[in-house]
Amino acid sequence: MRCSLTIAYNGTHFLGSQQQKETSNTILGNLQIVLKQINIDSKIVASGRTDKGVHATGQVCHIDLPPFWSDLHKLKRVLNTMLPPSISIIKIKKEKDDFHARYGAKKRVYRYIIKNTKSNPFENDFITFLDKVDFNKIQNNIKLFIGNHNFRYFMKTGSDISSTTRVIYKAFAYKYKDFIILNFEANGFLRSQIRFMVSALLNLNEKEILDKLNCKKNHKIKPAPSNGLYLAKIKY
Repeated sequence: MRCSLTIAYNGTHFLGSQQQKETSNTILGNLQIVLKQINIDSKIVASGRTDKGVHATGQVCHIDLPPFWSDLHKLKRVLNTMLPPSISIIKIKKEKDDFHARYGAKKRVYRYIIKNTKSNPFENDFITFLDKVDFNKIQNNIKLFIGNHNFRYFMKTGSDISSTTRVIYKAFAYKYKDFIILNFEANGFLRSQIRFMVSALLNLNEKEILDKLNCKKNHKIKPAPSNGLYLAKIKY
């Protein structure tokens, strides 16, 4: 039986979401260990990868369950008991046999959270703190990303991909108390693309962002910190 798992996690102390040969200290690495302990040998397929330190409130994976695990409510309870407290199974749902967490995803939604105050040890793992933020500039320039663009200058090198073109359906920023939330919805994202887009909004002007979007000039910037980034939702 093919099922989807909706997962939330605090990525602070994990080396990203994807399984790695060198370490099991990843989100899927921990989940795979627990699944094997309850006799589920299925390979986990995620909607996409998140980098080290990035969080999720709505990551989606799929697995194939053996017949003896038909009670999905019990399975959810067992997994949440056995997994580290920084990983939580939000929902397990039966899917069609051809459901694919990655290739079936139509849209991916990410949020980036900034706080315009002095940092504190209780929120520092989850929010990017900045002393000075020009919210009006961010709110205006974030709209530049909407549409079909070649994001070659907004990605980390070493990515094994066939195309650097992505479609951004929504990109907007809003304030909530001391927080500035940046929202991005697209058909997909390149490696660290959102962190580079956020950095561009914080460090570049409109012309410089357009230079990068049009692949005219690559104004060098570092990606924004990973701790403020959340994979919020996958749409199928």
